[in-house]
Formats: sequence, C-alpha cells, structure tokens
Amino acid sequence: MKITARELNRATLGRQLLLRREELAVPDAVRRIVAVQAQQPASPYLALWNRVSGLALAEVDAAFTDRSVVKATLLRLTLHAVHADDDPVFRAAMRPTLRAARLGDRFAEAGLTPADAERLVPRLLAFADRPRTSAELRAWLAERLGAEPATGAWWGLRAYAPLHHAPTGGPWSFGFSPSYVAAPAAPPHASDGTDAGPDAAARALEALTLRYLAGFGPASVADVAQFATVRRTAVRQALRALGDAVEQLEGPDGATLFDVPGAPRPPADTPAPPRLMAMWDSTLLAYADRARVLPPAYRRLVIRSNGDVLPTLLVDGHVAGVWRPVDGGIEATAFHPLPSAVWDALAAEAGALAALLADRDPRPYRRYDHWWAKLPDARPRLLTP
Repeated sequence: MKITARELNRATLGRQLLLRREELAVPDAVRRIVAVQAQQPASPYLALWNRVSGLALAEVDAAFTDRSVVKATLLRLTLHAVHADDDPVFRAAMRPTLRAARLGDRFAEAGLTPADAERLVPRLLAFADRPRTSAELRAWLAERLGAEPATGAWWGLRAYAPLHHAPTGGPWSFGFSPSYVAAPAAPPHASDGTDAGPDAAARALEALTLRYLAGFGPASVADVAQFATVRRTAVRQALRALGDAVEQLEGPDGATLFDVPGAPRPPADTPAPPRLMAMWDSTLLAYADRARVLPPAYRRLVIRSNGDVLPTLLVDGHVAGVWRPVDGGIEATAFHPLPSAVWDALAAEAGALAALLADRDPRPYRRYDHWWAKLPDARPRLLTP
C-alpha cells in the first residue's frame, strides 16, 4: 500500500491531536501524543492547549505535581514530558545512548569511569528521595569525589541517572534553575524491557517503537532512530522482532514506512485548522524527514543556528510562519501570503492564547525575541480577534 505526502501529513496531525482538540485528561493526552518537548517551561502547556479541548492550565500543574506526567532528559537527549508509565520504558530503550553520551570523555576528564557511575547512581538516587537543587547534588558529589570531579560527574549523572525534574512552582511548574528527584523504582517487566537482563534495551526499544508509531507514524527506520536517538541498526532489529505487530507501507518517495496495523490515517482532504504551535513542538522534530510538516525552505528560519525552534504558525497542516507574544497580543509573521480567512482563524486562536497567557505570563518567550530581528523580509502583524 502506498501513502501520499498529504496523507502522511494528515496521519501525523490526527495522531498528534492537531486535526481537532479532544476532551482528554492531561495524562491521557500526553500518552496519546507520546512525548512533549519541555526545554522551555511554558511549551508543554501551550502544546497541550493546542490539542486538548477546554484545557485548564491548572490541570497541567496537577499532572506534574502528582507525577502522572514527568519531565526528564530522554528523547534526543533533550527535556521531554512523558506519561509516568512510559518513562521507565523510554529510559531503558535509551540507556545505551545515555551511557555513551554522558559517561564518555567529559566524565572521564573528571577521573571517573562508567563503573564509578554504576556505583554512584543508587546512592545519588537515595539522596534525591526528595527534591534537591543542582547545587545540593553537586555538593553531595563533591563530598565523595572532590569539588572539581563533582562538576563533570554531575554533568553526566544528571541525565544518565533516572532523575526527574521536580516542580519548583512559578507560572509554568518549572523554571530555568531545575531541581531533581529520583524516579520511582520500576518493577521488572520482561515484556517492556525495564528488567536488568542483557536484552533489556532491545525489548524496551521494541516497546518504544510501537509507542512512536502509534503517536507519529507511519514512519521510516530513520525517523524512529531520530526520535529515540538510537542506531538505525537497532531500530531495524526491533522492527524485525515486532513481526506482525507492525505493517509496511510505501512512502511518497518510495521509501519503506512502518505503522501499527489499524492506526488511523485520515483522508488527504481532511481539513486541518490553523494552530499556534509551541516552541520545540515535537511534531516538527520527531522525524529524520521533517518535510511532512516543516517545508524544507523554511527549516532554517524556524530551527535557528543554536538549535532554538521558534513557535510556528501551522496552516493547512504545514509550517507557514512564526509567532511570538508581544505587548498587546500575539505577533505573527507569515513566510508566504495567507488568505484573509486563514488570518481570521489565526486571530481567533491568538485571542484565546493571549487570554490563556494573561493568567500566567503574557510573554513566556521574551528571551528569544532576538531571533525575530534575523528573519528576512519580516512583515509581522498583530493578531486581534
């Protein structure tokens, strides 16, 4: 079976709850969309606002507080919010990647080895049985390793150890100075890979692959590898092991795509309403081939030189510009002409978003304003409903 580029786009939007907002509890919504980028404190809230009907921001606060949704360094070695049930599986799948990335040269420069990390982690987690600041955790390490090695040790262990970011209050539950708390001990489950056996990472990657395809599929081997930050060889092995639990499609360019049998694939002509997407929204980043949502011509405008991913206008399912909160409302810059009806729909979204932000922080992305001066031929307009 062959799937067109537009059908691929609609499949992504449908599974990411971007064809229509749905009435879901926050943990259920997060589980549906698999993972929410969380580098910027406001972004998980805005990502969910785009997807959940009648979202109250206090519901997101509550999910972080009761830890039904947790924030940690996971996919692509960046901060994500995921359902608590997914966290141990995702971490087990990524353990080889986390180990290689965080227990390598910089860790060695502190005079430490991966074996030292394995000895330190259980004691570190015992100390982090309640929220601890970075300073407290570095001091704990300094008492055992010395001040200079503690810096390199903490750089590695804060991502390698199963630590969650602890809510610190403020408008968006988390600020830019994080505190950490140990993840709950996960019981071993042979089926999901969270056990400690030699094949644990492989089994966990199979579970993660199914979760990814359900939330982002159909997708290629390269897409899964990009999302999970694992080798393509490991993804191919996981897909082979899954057997009939996945099916193959032919993509628009003839490449092989994989999907969960029976997963929804809306028709190509399904309407896609305009959306004001959060910074670093996973829908833009969860693929090796990002063209299904982000046109290649706009990639460098949206994904900046240091990796910042600007908040975007989504029009007919594709990125069409960027937006930012400013004094007086929401400012939008389109990269190509848009019909007046689209501007009207964006203005309605902007009015609702501005009202939402007013209760917390009217300008959560102000620290990124410098990027707007670097947009070519920018013709911003203030959106008013």
